[in-house]
Amino acid sequence: MMNPRNRWPDSKEFWRNKRVIVTGGSGFLGSFVVDKLRRRGVSEIFVPRSRDYDLRSVSAVRRLLKDTSAGGKAADIIIHLAARVGGIGANRAHPAEFFYDNLMMGVQLFHEAWKMGVGKFVAIGTVCSYPKYTPVPFKEEYLWNGYPEETNAPYGLAKKMLLVQSQAYRKQYGFNSIFLLPVNLYGPGDNFDLESSHVIPALIRKCVEAKERGDDHIVAWGDGSPTREFLYVDDAAEGILLATERYNSSEPVNLGSNFEISIKELLGIIARLTGFKGKILWDTSKPNGQPRRKLDVSRAKEWFGFEATTSFEDGLKRTIDWYLALNKNK
Repeated sequence: MMNPRNRWPDSKEFWRNKRVIVTGGSGFLGSFVVDKLRRRGVSEIFVPRSRDYDLRSVSAVRRLLKDTSAGGKAADIIIHLAARVGGIGANRAHPAEFFYDNLMMGVQLFHEAWKMGVGKFVAIGTVCSYPKYTPVPFKEEYLWNGYPEETNAPYGLAKKMLLVQSQAYRKQYGFNSIFLLPVNLYGPGDNFDLESSHVIPALIRKCVEAKERGDDHIVAWGDGSPTREFLYVDDAAEGILLATERYNSSEPVNLGSNFEISIKELLGIIARLTGFKGKILWDTSKPNGQPRRKLDVSRAKEWFGFEATTSFEDGLKRTIDWYLALNKNK
């Protein structure tokens, strides 16, 4: 059934009677994806927990696929969000685990899904797969033009192998899978642990705690010059589901907001929104990470109609409000 307003199939019709596995479905991004699936009328959603299914183990992967089959028929769709993730500090401290865990979770689940006859595999990559000095805006065809930024290269390369696998299995077996590249995500429910968090939750927490203690300054990593693009988590979830419904090719597709901001500007906005009025000191002995990140998002708009709708400041306000409420209730 085609939606008469555009060329896309009707969303609820697409999901009718579908059984869907969402790995990482209880996590930050996954919880938004699962919520949107329920709103689309999906009743059979299976969210495997790591304590029950260690996806690094092929036997656990096979058990997951068997447990989610019905009448000998495999699940219709797997959306693979499970990943070991973290900021620069976590990637520098645990490069081996970031490589091994992400690689093994992805390639084994993908291979076993093909063997079991899963209808479609949705692989979620990372902007960290792009070369360190990718021309801005990042176009998908630039993915192989160099080595990723060193601090997160093991993670980025492990995730990029799912793109290679998607293209190889489509060519040889006709297996339907897609590979999406979300830019840095943020929003309510993010990880605010300073040891492993990404930049937005880390800076929000630093500003909030400094204000509560009455500190006259905070210390931020690097010199503030790198730029980043951020995508609100609810928008990212919508982009993933639109691609699942409407896109059937193994060419990679960026998911972003089309908005670039420097870390220095970002911290200024967060300080204003949290009410922190002290000084900001930059620790230039710490790494900056990749110099610039901004995606070309034209493929997502053209191929499956996705555009981010949440303004950056609105998204930051919602994220800060969520964190303040969380701390208040502790």
